[in-house]
Amino acid sequence: MPRQPAPLPRSARRIALLSLAALSLPAAAQAGEHDHHHHHHHHPVAAPSSATISRSEAKLATPKVVLKTQDGKAVSLPELIDDGRPVLLNFIYTTCTAICPPMTRIFAEVQDKLGAERARVRIVSVSIDPEEDTPRRLRDYARQFGAAEPWVFLTGSSAASETVQKAFNAYRPDKMGHTPVTFLRRAPGQPWVRLDGLAQAPQILAELRPMLAP
Repeated sequence: MPRQPAPLPRSARRIALLSLAALSLPAAAQAGEHDHHHHHHHHPVAAPSSATISRSEAKLATPKVVLKTQDGKAVSLPELIDDGRPVLLNFIYTTCTAICPPMTRIFAEVQDKLGAERARVRIVSVSIDPEEDTPRRLRDYARQFGAAEPWVFLTGSSAASETVQKAFNAYRPDKMGHTPVTFLRRAPGQPWVRLDGLAQAPQILAELRPMLAP
């Protein structure tokens, strides 16, 4: 019978086992890394859902400021919005590339869906960047979205714009930090409905149509 190989000394066996363990570590690490990436790719972080619209009501005092329309006409804000018609109002600026374009498109959709009742609603968009937003720029901006009477875009001095924003509790020191908010009011002296978030046309119309009821 062939001779069996002599068993390795205990110290040699220990060295061999340690060497084998060391060689297996990179593979285990790679396997763990693979498992980590496998988990990451198959369980991505969920995208944030669209913001929920927050509704509130408050009585607000209309500040007595004079602003300019997109046609360059000087107007008193109280006289403009206190003519008895329901009012739909927001704050925008023409160089905004984030929330202002969709907000303006939504207002345009609301005006379009009002149809024959369009003239019964005063729509107002107040610039929060009046130094850049001249009446001419506002006029060009309004045309891009098909805005029609009685939708008015307003600008003026920085102080006047800031006064209006603060009166509606919509002021942000940095224009880049402004948030989407929509205001509606049935008539002078009535509370304003405030919709925080990017309210869509159906939500705005649901608030507005009862205000048009006799």
